[in-house]
Amino acid sequence: MATQPATKYSRIALELSAPIARLTLTNPPLNIIDISMMEELFEALTEINARTDISVLIVSGSQKAFSVGVDIAAHTPDKVEQMLTKFHSVIRTLIGLRQVSIAAVHGMCLGGGAEIAMVCDMVYTSELATWGFPEIKLGCFPPVAVTALAALVGQKHAADLVLTGRSITGREAANIGLANTVVPEVDMERALQEAVHNLSQLSPAALAITKKAIYAWDSIHFDKGLARAEKIYFDELMKTQDAQEGINAFLGKRPPAWKCK
Repeated sequence: MATQPATKYSRIALELSAPIARLTLTNPPLNIIDISMMEELFEALTEINARTDISVLIVSGSQKAFSVGVDIAAHTPDKVEQMLTKFHSVIRTLIGLRQVSIAAVHGMCLGGGAEIAMVCDMVYTSELATWGFPEIKLGCFPPVAVTALAALVGQKHAADLVLTGRSITGREAANIGLANTVVPEVDMERALQEAVHNLSQLSPAALAITKKAIYAWDSIHFDKGLARAEKIYFDELMKTQDAQEGINAFLGKRPPAWKCK
């Protein structure tokens, strides 16, 4: 089937060429995930999921980054509930895809960008990529990561990354289980093509059902855990003065003055 590029999107690019779909984040220079991108991602993923002739989805970022995460301006009290609702709809749709999803990570992969990558079924990362969940530095936490990261990398690694907000390389991400494998950036496309070739030889129907079975147990806990994390975020975190100070300080390009409450 001929490649079908989608022109209706402004924040992402989608190419459908059965059995492969390629979804690229295209909000240069760092592919910040704003509300418009969330809406486009949800629409594109819904479109992909409806295609029974597509068995593999590759998710990547354009230019310098996979994505540095969700737009900080969308974290303000008047926007944060809409932002989390839309972003988590993207995450839930990505997790629920019938297709096998592969994240191809280069450059910076931070915050919400790292959350999108980590929930893909497979992750290929360049060795020089930068991974991290820096939300704690803004007085916040990453709800998807606090829900699911420990299942991927273990409780201690998850606590380290989320509580310190430190960044790690692609190689360290692979070493702790955040990625399947680390490859030189110049070899990324070759590695992806090999994975796609292997998967494309298999039954799309069998892959979809097997994927559903693999995550049957985890999905129960993820749904409950993310709902609980959202409640804590809205009811407790966003009512603290420090969460508001962290966001305001970032937007004002100044160090935060924590109030400890």
